[in-house]
Amino acid sequence: MRWTVRATLLSILVFLMSRPITWAQKQPAQAPAVKDDPVRTMVSPPAAKSVEVGDFYLRRGKYKAALSRFQEALAVDPHYAPAYRELGKVYEKMGEWKKSLNAYQKYLDELPSAKDAREAKDIHKAIAHLQKEIVAEGDSSPHSVGVPGSTSK
Repeated sequence: MRWTVRATLLSILVFLMSRPITWAQKQPAQAPAVKDDPVRTMVSPPAAKSVEVGDFYLRRGKYKAALSRFQEALAVDPHYAPAYRELGKVYEKMGEWKKSLNAYQKYLDELPSAKDAREAKDIHKAIAHLQKEIVAEGDSSPHSVGVPGSTSK
């Protein structure tokens, strides 16, 4: 039995050695189609992953990097509420009060239910604080920023 296996393997080896080795020769390069090129094709990460990376940057004080991650998340999913919340935090840290206020309001608008929006106490406190900051900067009223339905409580 062993000798038949050896003889078979030897005959296969001799057969393969007698053939020209075309698979090892250099083949002419063909330019891949742009859509098939893995280097050129970039798929945006899901919105949740972009927000996670943005939070990492935000905790380290890299506000511009965090801002771009949150904007990327909103480009992927414009109805992803946590991205608006974090965007509001970044704008607040950067001193962009009006943009922060608008982002917080969009966060409340995008929450799945009105109950969730009412229970977002931290965001309501931030909105009240931002309205005071905007008024202190010289705007006539907190409503002058174009945020409908935002009143301090």
